[in-house]
Amino acid sequence: MTRRPSRLVRVLFSALAAGTLLSTAACSDDGGTDGTRVSGITASQVAGKRQTPSPTATLSTNGARTALITEADIEDDWTQVKDTEAENWHDSLLIGTVDVSDFLTAKAQASDCRRLLDSLFDDDLLGRPSGASELRGFEEGDSRLLYQVASYDRTDPQDSLNWVATLPEKCDQFTVTDGNEQRTVQVVEIPLPEVGDARQGLRVTVQGSAGGDDATLTLDVAAVRVGDDAITVTAGGLDGDENDSVKQAVRQGTQRLKDVLAGKSPAASPN
Repeated sequence: MTRRPSRLVRVLFSALAAGTLLSTAACSDDGGTDGTRVSGITASQVAGKRQTPSPTATLSTNGARTALITEADIEDDWTQVKDTEAENWHDSLLIGTVDVSDFLTAKAQASDCRRLLDSLFDDDLLGRPSGASELRGFEEGDSRLLYQVASYDRTDPQDSLNWVATLPEKCDQFTVTDGNEQRTVQVVEIPLPEVGDARQGLRVTVQGSAGGDDATLTLDVAAVRVGDDAITVTAGGLDGDENDSVKQAVRQGTQRLKDVLAGKSPAASPN
């Protein structure tokens, strides 16, 4: 089997720096009352086909930066890091190969799972932004939270959301191999607040070893579309999930983006 870098989400930066060898794929829980969709229904169906929001302004770089969340927008004791630090979280790579023997339709499904890992690492879960794009990073202990606001005015983020919605089935569980080490990756769906025009949430858990001890990485990922713009949140670490913070970021961040697109100043962040 060919070894190739299977890019790991930046959230693993601190763990990798400490010698942790874990890989990422997405996972999520069963949907709830505030969930994104019923199993088997695409993200576009949740949004009632493709809806165009009332704001029609083109998102500028300044607007994208204004729409970014702050420490006050998320729960717990998150601390904002320098932009350059957040941008470089993805510099630590994980070498690994998705085991195609785990899949019924091996090539197609393995390709989707590799694409998921790569897109999480590259901060382009919904594809490369075609317009303005801004990032902001936060840390709390060994956990990391990365928040992005981006414009996809020349592409269709809904197509990417529909693809993300298929991953809990396509990549529900698979193996990543790195030399003699194997890691089990699981992808499940998680519910998100019903905000924006469409949304999709995943949880990625990776079971492997760190420093010779068993370790599990839990990573929550959320994407919300507002017209041709979108926010994405990636958060987690070895200490457990960050689902509450992700949901709070989704609620506050979506409203901030809508305010910016409507030509308003975002409301003050809650204390």
